[in-house]
Amino acid sequence: MRNPFRREPVSPHLDRIRSLSLFTDLSPGELRLIEHLMHERAYLPREVIFDEGEEGHAIYIILEGEVSITRTRNAVVSEVARLGVGDFFGELALLDGAPRSADARAVDKARLAVFFRDDFLELLDTHGRIASKIARQLARHIGGRMREMALAANAHQHL
Repeated sequence: MRNPFRREPVSPHLDRIRSLSLFTDLSPGELRLIEHLMHERAYLPREVIFDEGEEGHAIYIILEGEVSITRTRNAVVSEVARLGVGDFFGELALLDGAPRSADARAVDKARLAVFFRDDFLELLDTHGRIASKIARQLARHIGGRMREMALAANAHQHL
């Protein structure tokens, strides 16, 4: 018989997921459901995660290592961001599946959790409350990035 007062063991993977801002509003039971939808992928140094222009199929969460996000304009490659453990990227793919706006490459060896758009869409149909909590966090995250970009653009104009 299960003891209701005994805390169930938590996997290290679930602990990592719980610490991510994307999933902060989820209960332990909801987190377990999300854990089963995540897929882990390992990348070698400088390995391509996705290329600019590819159709977006998933959001990526960094469990180990670093990822470089770059854009190429007029044959010049520039790093837009360097992300580390706990960061996530490719989040617009969950919402629209539009082509990627940048390249993503592992800097060194990297381990990523991948949450596919199809799984998110199914989650919307089967567990709308969980999906809406994730969508709210995505909206906050995207809104924050837009504010940062607007502030940076404004500061650049005044130089």
